[in-house]
Amino acid sequence: MSKKEMKIHEFSLRFPDENSCRLHFKMVRENEGITCKNCKGTKHYWLQSKWQWQCSKCRFRTTLRSGTVMESAKLSFHKWYLCMMYMSGTKKGVSALEMQRQLGHKRYRSVWSMMHKVRSGMGKRDEKYTLEGIVELDEGYFEIATSNEKNLKRGRGSQSKRNVAVMAESTPLENLKTGKSSSHFRYAKMKVLNSHKSNEINDVATDSIEKNAVIITDKSTSYEDFSQLFETHLSFKSDKKTTKTTLKWVHITISNVKRNLLGVYHMIKIEYLQNYLNEFCYRLNRRYFGERLFDRMAIAIVGN
Repeated sequence: MSKKEMKIHEFSLRFPDENSCRLHFKMVRENEGITCKNCKGTKHYWLQSKWQWQCSKCRFRTTLRSGTVMESAKLSFHKWYLCMMYMSGTKKGVSALEMQRQLGHKRYRSVWSMMHKVRSGMGKRDEKYTLEGIVELDEGYFEIATSNEKNLKRGRGSQSKRNVAVMAESTPLENLKTGKSSSHFRYAKMKVLNSHKSNEINDVATDSIEKNAVIITDKSTSYEDFSQLFETHLSFKSDKKTTKTTLKWVHITISNVKRNLLGVYHMIKIEYLQNYLNEFCYRLNRRYFGERLFDRMAIAIVGN
């Protein structure tokens, strides 16, 4: 399986202009299926002169962007595709300011909004899947800006921390020669929490993890209900050994996402933190997709 990301020259050959992007997006939408907003019908035919689908049942028309994260957006398909290429082809992510520079677009806000819509689509795509098998769960604390970022002074300013539920699925491994057991990381999910109350973490866990999973946590009282919610709940005293062994993957994930966010985006407002986590998880969970990551992102933004 190739791990090679799409390069700029490869993108230019595949999507040289606006029409090539529109045709590709049309194909992706048709492959995913189109649902009529009016009657919920799923059978449509294409009106080439209008560049719209028409419902076979009620004749309601659906535009190319309608029902996707692109709906009501004014930026061209080519710029959306360039944005997706940069977001899928950079290992550490890209800031909106850098994206604006690469796209040669005058308005920062338009580019910033487009990137957040892509991140939102990533999150909604990952919500379709749940973790299974062995799942580690813990909470990480992320620094967020609590006032207008323009008013924050270098090294100072108003900031606080918000806790995030971080879940990491792993597969147990055994070395046949030595007999030693280990594990291999597979997928992750992250959800911003509004409180430390157990009912909220219970809801997040049950929405994200299969009921028959083996869930591993520390001995926090927030997780006391897990033994009733999941088939198996194992809890361990929180210490350095637990962090490096039993809850190894969840803490590696927390460390990596913090390093990524700090290095690229600096201070983040609470209302956008979930979107940044969506992007990190989406790319992490598809780290072996290589060149296919771009096409998977196109599928993600088709959803709304």
